[in-house]
Amino acid sequence: MAAAASAPVSMREALTLPSIGINPQLITFTHVTMESDKYICVRETAPQNSVVIIDMNMPMQPLRRPITADSALMNPNSRILALKAQLQGTTQDHLQIFNIEMKAKVKSYQMPEQVVFWKWISPKLLGLVTQTSVYHWSIEGDSEPVKMFERTANLANNQIINYRCDPTEKWLVLIGIAPGSPERPQLVKGNMQLFSVDQQRSQALEAHAASFAQFKVPGNENPSVLISFATKTLNAGQIISKLHVIELGAQPGKPSFTKKQADLFFPPDFADDFPVAMQISHKYSLIYVITKLGLLFVYDLETATAVYRNRISPDPIFLTSEATSVGGFYAINRRGQVLLATVNEQTIVNFVSGQLNNLELAVNLAKRGNLPGAEKLVVERFHELFAQTKYKEAAELAAESPQGILRTPDTVAKFQSVPVQAGQTPPLLQYFGTLLTRGKLNPFESLELSRLVVNQNKKNLLENWLAEDKLECSEELGDLVKTVDNDLALKIYIKARATPKVVASFAERREFDKILIYSKQVGYTPDYLFLLQTILRTDPQGAVNFALMMSQMEGGCPVDYNTITDLFLQRNLIREATAFLLDVLKPNLPEHGYLQTKVLEINLVTFPNVADAILANGMFSHYDRPRIAQLCEKAGLYVRALQHYSELPDIKRVIVNTHAIEPQSLVEYFGTLSREWALECMKDLLLVNLRGNLQIIVQVAKEYCEQLGVDACIKLFEQFRSYEGLYFFLGSYLSSSEDPEIHFKYIEAAAKTGQIKEVERVTRESTFYDPEKTKNFLMEAKLPDARPLINVCDRFGFVPDLTHYLYTNNMLRYIEGYVQKVNPGNAPLVVGQLLDDECPEDFIKGLILSVRSLLPVEPLVEECEKRWNRLRLLTQFLEHLVSEGSQDVHVHNALGKIIIDSNNNPEHFLTTNPYYDSRVVGKYCEKRDPTLAVVAYRRGQCDEELINVTNKNSLFKLQARYVVERMDGDLWEKVLIPENAYRRQLIDQVVSTALPESKSPEQVSAAVKAFMTADLPHELIELLEKIVLQNSAFSGNFNLQNLLILTAIKADQSRVMDYINRLDNFDGPAVGEMAVEAQLYEEAFAIFKKFNLNVQAVNVLLDNIHSIDRAVEFAFRVEEDAVWSQVAKAQLREGLVSDAIESFIRADDATQFLDVIHAAEDADVYHDLVKYLLMVRQKAKEPKVDSELIYAYAKIDRLSDIEEFILMPNVANLQNVGDRLYDEELYEAAKIIYAFISNWAKLAVTLVKLKQFQGAVDAARKANSAKTWKEVCFACIDAEEFRLAQICGLNIIVQVDDLEEVSEYYQNRGCFNELISLMESGLGLERAHMGIFTELGVLYARYRYEKLMEHIKLFATRLNIPKLIRACDEQQHWKELTYLYIQYDEFDNAATTIMNHSPEAWDHMQFKDVIVKVANVELYYKAVHFYSQEHPDLINDVLNVLALRVDHARVVDIMRKAGHLRLVKPYMVAVQSNNVSTVNEALNEIYVEEEDYDRLRESIDFHDNFDQIGLAQKIEKHELLEMRRVAAYIYKKAGRWKQSIALSKKDNLYKDAMETASQSGERELAEELLVYFIDQGKKECFASCLFVCYDLIRADIALELAWVNNMIDFAFPYLLQFIREYTGKVDELVKDRIEAQNQVKAKEQEEKEVIAQQNMYAQLLPLALPAPPMPGMGGGFAPPPPMGGLGMPPMPPFGMPPMGSTY
Repeated sequence: MAAAASAPVSMREALTLPSIGINPQLITFTHVTMESDKYICVRETAPQNSVVIIDMNMPMQPLRRPITADSALMNPNSRILALKAQLQGTTQDHLQIFNIEMKAKVKSYQMPEQVVFWKWISPKLLGLVTQTSVYHWSIEGDSEPVKMFERTANLANNQIINYRCDPTEKWLVLIGIAPGSPERPQLVKGNMQLFSVDQQRSQALEAHAASFAQFKVPGNENPSVLISFATKTLNAGQIISKLHVIELGAQPGKPSFTKKQADLFFPPDFADDFPVAMQISHKYSLIYVITKLGLLFVYDLETATAVYRNRISPDPIFLTSEATSVGGFYAINRRGQVLLATVNEQTIVNFVSGQLNNLELAVNLAKRGNLPGAEKLVVERFHELFAQTKYKEAAELAAESPQGILRTPDTVAKFQSVPVQAGQTPPLLQYFGTLLTRGKLNPFESLELSRLVVNQNKKNLLENWLAEDKLECSEELGDLVKTVDNDLALKIYIKARATPKVVASFAERREFDKILIYSKQVGYTPDYLFLLQTILRTDPQGAVNFALMMSQMEGGCPVDYNTITDLFLQRNLIREATAFLLDVLKPNLPEHGYLQTKVLEINLVTFPNVADAILANGMFSHYDRPRIAQLCEKAGLYVRALQHYSELPDIKRVIVNTHAIEPQSLVEYFGTLSREWALECMKDLLLVNLRGNLQIIVQVAKEYCEQLGVDACIKLFEQFRSYEGLYFFLGSYLSSSEDPEIHFKYIEAAAKTGQIKEVERVTRESTFYDPEKTKNFLMEAKLPDARPLINVCDRFGFVPDLTHYLYTNNMLRYIEGYVQKVNPGNAPLVVGQLLDDECPEDFIKGLILSVRSLLPVEPLVEECEKRWNRLRLLTQFLEHLVSEGSQDVHVHNALGKIIIDSNNNPEHFLTTNPYYDSRVVGKYCEKRDPTLAVVAYRRGQCDEELINVTNKNSLFKLQARYVVERMDGDLWEKVLIPENAYRRQLIDQVVSTALPESKSPEQVSAAVKAFMTADLPHELIELLEKIVLQNSAFSGNFNLQNLLILTAIKADQSRVMDYINRLDNFDGPAVGEMAVEAQLYEEAFAIFKKFNLNVQAVNVLLDNIHSIDRAVEFAFRVEEDAVWSQVAKAQLREGLVSDAIESFIRADDATQFLDVIHAAEDADVYHDLVKYLLMVRQKAKEPKVDSELIYAYAKIDRLSDIEEFILMPNVANLQNVGDRLYDEELYEAAKIIYAFISNWAKLAVTLVKLKQFQGAVDAARKANSAKTWKEVCFACIDAEEFRLAQICGLNIIVQVDDLEEVSEYYQNRGCFNELISLMESGLGLERAHMGIFTELGVLYARYRYEKLMEHIKLFATRLNIPKLIRACDEQQHWKELTYLYIQYDEFDNAATTIMNHSPEAWDHMQFKDVIVKVANVELYYKAVHFYSQEHPDLINDVLNVLALRVDHARVVDIMRKAGHLRLVKPYMVAVQSNNVSTVNEALNEIYVEEEDYDRLRESIDFHDNFDQIGLAQKIEKHELLEMRRVAAYIYKKAGRWKQSIALSKKDNLYKDAMETASQSGERELAEELLVYFIDQGKKECFASCLFVCYDLIRADIALELAWVNNMIDFAFPYLLQFIREYTGKVDELVKDRIEAQNQVKAKEQEEKEVIAQQNMYAQLLPLALPAPPMPGMGGGFAPPPPMGGLGMPPMPPFGMPPMGSTY
């Protein structure tokens, strides 16, 4: 541990990838990328595809995204992700770049070539390496990848591991590795291609790793580009390992970097190791070379000197990245450890100077990295240069000194003390010039240099240096510069954060606003009140701005607002005070109520308009409202007063001043009052001035009617009888109201105010008023204009009332106008009312004629009919309409009624007039003359009315004639229904009169149909017999003959046969079918036979009479094929198959072959079937027929006929026939079929059924089907034909899916050896797959254990290890299981298996290799338990392996509980360097038990983390003296001085007691020890104690004790030493006093010399200092930190401080 602490490079574990969920299997070069020290990117492929992004600032919060890609790279600087994926089926790669933060795609590109390696070579540039070329792809813009160069031949077939560019992007390097040479293949070969962008040239080199760097060569202001690369090559059998550092592109005429090289020393154990990465620390200029096996080489970049070498990782390292901020690097190994290597700044310089003994390199490192450890060397070198008068070199060394150890006032004084040589630059100026070129001066240097410049009046130099930030600003520097430039001094004060001086400067410049800004920035608090008073005297507006700025300060205004306001008011600055208050009171806070009142008061008194504006803004709400209300009233701001008063009397007093209040404001104010107060105020306004305030009150009522209540407003207006107000108020509310009362009151108000037109409009448009109430009001009002009343009555049906009102009030003109213009449709009502009112007929006739065609005739007729049949009144009107050509039915109805009543030839009118309504007129005639009614009804075909009137008046003859003539089925149905009481009378008249009179066949047909529909068959038969059989006009009628027979079939079947014999002109087939349906089979047979319908006849015999014999006899008689066919079908249905087949053959009918085949198969009459099928084949080529013929041959065992048939042309479906024969176990016939059609698969299984296994195997070979092979194989197994089964099995097991089925079949039948033999034979197959090897392993595990391990080791890469693991676990083969776990990288399970089954599985060396690779740390401690129980002799070996991984305290605790603590003593000694308390205490306990006090003391000295007091108490009474001495030592270390001294005194260890007392630093202990020695008479110890505790013992005490106890002689040496010491101190004081006086004198002399040399400095200064930069370069001031104090006047300079002062 101590060695690690002193090492120049320290390593620590920054992260382990498995700890954040990364699968260890995925920690490889292809899955993990790290482009910078900011991000690690891991591409996961299991359990699902995803990309994990690890931010190194918060590594325990990885970002996981479901992304599928072949590679993923995070940008070095930003959260930009690059993805690469190969397009399926091509060699092209699809590249995409995503911005993760913005969740957007940046760009994408499809590479025509496959990208074998890619890398971010800069934050904006991706390097893409293909098999032949290298491209650069910028993420900016839409650019595509640009080809940079082609790969050289030495990189062919190399794995590319790195690609880099230098910072200028002018040099590129590509690195690859390839297998080693044949004589040493394990040594990987490295190749490098270096490419110059400017020269477009490449150079091929051998190298494993390379990196670029920039280095400044002395004498060259431009940095040089260096490349460093590491090689390890085999040359003539010798391995040569080198590190090279070379400059690229040397600058002509400039000093160049000398090429360097150094050896890389690899230990013997790492002979085949090689560099995999190189990182260069730009912070320290160190080269880190990292090898695959974890070696780290550190070299100096400038000299290529080896600095350090160590192994940093036990596991292979495959990835590194520079850690820029710390000057180190990150490395990732295969275990997933992310290691961070950093320079140990505290030890590296000492390490180089001490262990490497390289003083120059140590100094250079210290200067480059500003590192400690070289202070003494640098100081010595500085004094050496100074002594050699090498002032320039000394100045450079001081300027570059690490940590500025030489940048002190002593150094400045040293250069000042050097005498100036004539013609040379003073050394002091050389020193300052060197400092300025190297960087920034410290405060003391800045002050001294500025003093020189100010004395020479070179102010421009100061300005330039400050702009370049070369000077460290301080208050003293500002004081110095203030004497020449106030502005520059202010800048220096600000930079120096001299706050009081800055405030004072701003005050002098009257930049008060900047004071506030600056004070806020630095947290300074000046006297704001004084500043405000100062500004107020000269700039009131500026004072307002300053006060406002103060009010906006954080933490609140430093001066009370009231105080600020009083300051303004004292100077009568009312406007300024108002402006200030208005701004600061914007937040409207309660605590500002007083100020709000104040600002309103002062303005109401002085500027009321301003106060009105303030109140109008509504920005205040916390002022004294009553006070402001009174002031507003006095100022005449009545609206504001109303807004502020809160009492009703005050409001009433103010509100009556309507002459001075804007009406709109008053209306708005009413909206703020309660309902009661608002109504009170409205009453007061109306009382004061009804006419003048009515408009305002109406406006208020309109605006706030919802709040005040419409009823209340109406009541208010009615109370003052202000119909005008009511009219205007309701007029605005009317459109939104549906209240009938509102609408009525509006009509009423409008009527009373004379607004007749408005009354007319509302009565016409409104739908909400009460019509009855409104009508009554208008009638009572008796308005001169009757139109409003007309509107109401017309709309709501009060026409009779309107007519009566107008007639009685002699307003006949309005009656005419209403009828003619308003609503002619209501004229009948008007006429009716006029008739009721006994109006003269002339007026009524004139009124009717004036309307004419607009008048509705029907209601007019109704109105006249109601009133004692006044129709004649309309005669002239109706005739006039007819003469005008009117066809209105109502006109003609009315005219017809008049003619009928007058009996003026009504029959003529009824028969000739086409316009009247038959029903209306017929109805009118019924009571007057029924025959006229029949005429009217017949004309209009009013069936129901005509039937009713004829029935009622017994006019059946007319009814019968009408019904026959109508030929309407519905009418016939109605009159012939049984419920018709007059049906019989009607039928008699139809039969006797209507039909005999009729000559129309249609009428007869309709009547017959009606009789049939009415189900009157007997009446129908009687009728038809008369018509058909009695020589009438319809005797030979085809339809009537059909009807007669059909009716007889339904009604009287006994007459049917007679009718068949007597009639000839009827439809035989149809009637025959009807007879069949009526089950009159003999009659049907007779009909079919009469009409020669033989097929139908035989069907009757077969289907109805069911006599096959009569059918056969009939068939022999007629000898028709169709008849025989029907007979055959019937025989087939009856199961007479042979007879049916004979009949089919007679009929020559092949159509029913399917039915015949089925029937023959069911009856097993295959001989007859063969004859039938041979007949069918002559007529049709049907696959079914040929197939069934083959099957029939097979069934009757005519195999030769089958062979002959299939050789002939046929259309049989041989495959289906074969399958059918196979299914029915006709295997010989099936064999013939399968062999003929070459269906080897089915032939094989058929041969299996026939036990012909060899033939089956041959057929299966031809079929080459997995299913066939399996069937044959399984059959051979069952038949114990294992040789043939193996032949089949070898063709099956090459298919992965079928392997397991075969294996299970063998095993289920106990054929284990044969199965193993099959699998072993399968190993040699060309198509052997993993499943065969795995299955054989499983079989070995189950049945041949002795072969398992050999099989696993031989074929480990071709096994399905998880499956075999399960098998070994089931069969308990622990050794083999362990081996499999290790091969599968499941080290946890391997370790667990070894420990759980150690008798078989344990091997010490194997277990050590496994246990260090497990992921579950609990297994470490289980291993400790295991070894302590079973192999205690080897436990230390295991613990040494686990030392870096286990918790040492837990291990010790385990062993302590087990009682075997001493067993692990070597382990505890090895890890005690970690200083773990449990380990320390355990070892100390063992040392105590072993009485090994030397080791115990050593343990205590080097490892202090343990219970010291407990150990001391345990051993302070130990029987061994040295143990008790150790206890005293422990007490001393723990600071328990008294206990330590007491223990030492007890054991007479006086020397230890004295040393303890001396180290305690406590005077009392030392003096007590003296007294103890005196008491014990130990004079020599007394003398020794005086010297050991010299610094603690007071001289007077020592002398007193010596004198009292007669020991002066023993105290005398102490006394002499004491006197000598104090004499020396007095001499030093005197010397210091003299030197101080001399120093004052020297200072005075020095000031004189400085003044005397100013002229000389003025001449030399420009030569010694660098030229000032161009104006405008650099500059800027940082905000100074907070400082206390008030604005102070500048301090005068006091000159240079004395040498030796500390800054």
